[in-house]
Amino acid sequence: MAIRVGLYGGTFDPIHVGHLIAARAARERLGLDRLIVIPSAHPPHKPVADLTDASHRVAMAKLAVEGESDFEVSDCEVRRTGPSYTIDTVGEFRRRFGPEADLIWLIGADTLGELAGWHRLEDLVEACRIVTLARPGWESPDVEPLRSRLSAAQIDRLCNDRIDTPRIDVSATDIRRRLAEGKSVRWFVPEAVRQYIVGEGLYAADPNDL
Repeated sequence: MAIRVGLYGGTFDPIHVGHLIAARAARERLGLDRLIVIPSAHPPHKPVADLTDASHRVAMAKLAVEGESDFEVSDCEVRRTGPSYTIDTVGEFRRRFGPEADLIWLIGADTLGELAGWHRLEDLVEACRIVTLARPGWESPDVEPLRSRLSAAQIDRLCNDRIDTPRIDVSATDIRRRLAEGKSVRWFVPEAVRQYIVGEGLYAADPNDL
């Protein structure tokens, strides 16, 4: 049987329990042999200046999945120069796992509506399976922008290929805000990640006692 690999990309700034619970749900629901967390270096749709240095985001991701034998973290996008395009990352893992591997790119529900702006989307939807991690109450976004790039069958596949994940109302934006305000993020992130944030003084001018 071909290996089934989940590719979970994102800025992970910082990685938090919502990311991890969704990843675990995907691992179980999709029967993944491996789930690879892939912190992005320079997402084309986000200003680089707004991102924490990639070395920190990779380090926090590794701490978050430490001890989980079926999870790993890849720094392939961090090592790549220039913008990080998903199609290039999928190609890298295709070379690693071979032509028979079932590669599944995991996206959040909010990302589905943004796919129309992705680089080489037409190639991407054929290079891997794209699965949306949807929380309770999720509603399919407007797919009209996709019609200029994808066939009706491809759009239907994107909209229907989703799994439900637990509703965890935690966001990286809220975590950064709490830290900037001197509030605790205990239980919002794995304890090892919290200690790393405190030790490195990330996101807050005075990280003591967070």
